Amino acid sequence: MLDLGASFLASVSRDRDALAIVDGDMRLTYSEWYRKISALVTGFDQLGLKHGDHVVTLMMNRWENASLHWACQFAGLIVTPLNWRAKSEEVDYAIKDAEAKAVFYEDVTREALVQTPSAAGLSCISTEELVSMMEAEAPDVVPRADANDWSLMLYTSGTTSRPKGVPRRHRVERAGAVAHVAQNLYRHGERTLGVMPLYHTMGVRSLIASSLTGGAFICLPRFDASRAIELIEAEAITNLYLVPTLYHDLLHEPAFSPERVKSVTKLGFAGASMTDGLLKRLNEAFKPELFVNHYGSSEIYTFTIEQNAVAKPGSAGRAGINQMIRVVKLGADSPEQHAGVAEEGEIIAYLKGDEAFEGYWNRPDADAKALREGWYFTGDTGFFDADGDLFVTGRVDDMIITGGENVSPVEVESCLSLHEQVAEVAVVGLPDERWGKLVTAFVKRKGSVTAEELDEHCKTSGLANFRRPRRIVFVDEIPKSPVGKILRRMLVAGEYSVERPLDHDRSVQ
Repeated sequence: MLDLGASFLASVSRDRDALAIVDGDMRLTYSEWYRKISALVTGFDQLGLKHGDHVVTLMMNRWENASLHWACQFAGLIVTPLNWRAKSEEVDYAIKDAEAKAVFYEDVTREALVQTPSAAGLSCISTEELVSMMEAEAPDVVPRADANDWSLMLYTSGTTSRPKGVPRRHRVERAGAVAHVAQNLYRHGERTLGVMPLYHTMGVRSLIASSLTGGAFICLPRFDASRAIELIEAEAITNLYLVPTLYHDLLHEPAFSPERVKSVTKLGFAGASMTDGLLKRLNEAFKPELFVNHYGSSEIYTFTIEQNAVAKPGSAGRAGINQMIRVVKLGADSPEQHAGVAEEGEIIAYLKGDEAFEGYWNRPDADAKALREGWYFTGDTGFFDADGDLFVTGRVDDMIITGGENVSPVEVESCLSLHEQVAEVAVVGLPDERWGKLVTAFVKRKGSVTAEELDEHCKTSGLANFRRPRRIVFVDEIPKSPVGKILRRMLVAGEYSVERPLDHDRSVQ
């Protein structure tokens, strides 16, 4: 397996004059970009950075950030990207945990960095300084890493505990990108909207896969639906790989029209389940050749792939080309405790797959919880149907137990999403003395609809009675993470804005 520096060199050799990256007025071919990446590696040397050092990045999806990622691959540095919205305490934790030797930042992250105690003794390089490095004359760089070296360390979201570092090797990163190309049927010269953040596995995979196909990575530093549509049209973007929330925002942007996005032939989504309603509306609007549901994680990029998501709504398909998947009984402590067909259990993945990580960074406690007998226990719930296709129903911690019955939030959300007046919906279990947990739906409307009408919709849609929401709350917004995952914990904690008047928050019996 090639290391990633050699992989990029192969792309330069194949497609030296092809367009590689676009960011506003900045347009670089592969050979032009290689020269700038080479200069950046020389800049690393001048900073005293050594093979195996961690460097933290606090940047949006700018061309400078993408260049930094590739330069780290050549230099053998471990790029450690953080959410550019991270608070100073989060930055401080990551710098200490990774024992980082440098931080790269931009103007919007300067304040958080200034307030970070552990950054005081490090080299802190702004985007302006980064650009200056890349403008210097430098010899062409040759790869200093091999396929077994560490390439990247992502941090998990840390919603219930402190974030966990997920270190990944060059060969694992490249295997994930090769699989991404194969499983999404990418052609030579694909044009990708580079909006999924480079601190997220989806963003990194899009960047590497783009180079493998001699394609162009069209940067969108911060998601804006109107600007995304402009770029799709102007740059003839051919594929989109987004979380469902961003697709939702595209469709609801007044500037959207099928004509403006006609260059897009392939849609892919990951990061969260997509409701049946959104799936249907996207298929009607884009009419894609391929509509992929990709199910995976930072730890193991691909779990399963469904290449025709519309044909079987909700299905995550079957194991990717580098993976094996099982569903074990809820609470199982062994990978041999298989769940039956249609029986909901915990999804586990094989750790010998080419895309798999090997364990968390300095977290033996997390390893002991998640890694057992050569399998990764994902914490996700799901089941295999009679055809052998996987359905992901949520998180073990999100499962609602009401009156002794298990209710998956995803199933209820998909049902409600099919109502034409529902824009977005999130379902959680709220404490209740009688039921244990009360199935509660938080709904953002796009028209006029009552709780009673939504309850009737659930009844006529065939949703089992015990799964029907017993409370429906109309809200201004559904709280989400920066990459579009529903933050159910905020809904449980009461951290949401209710629509006015307040009597829209009502129960249904």
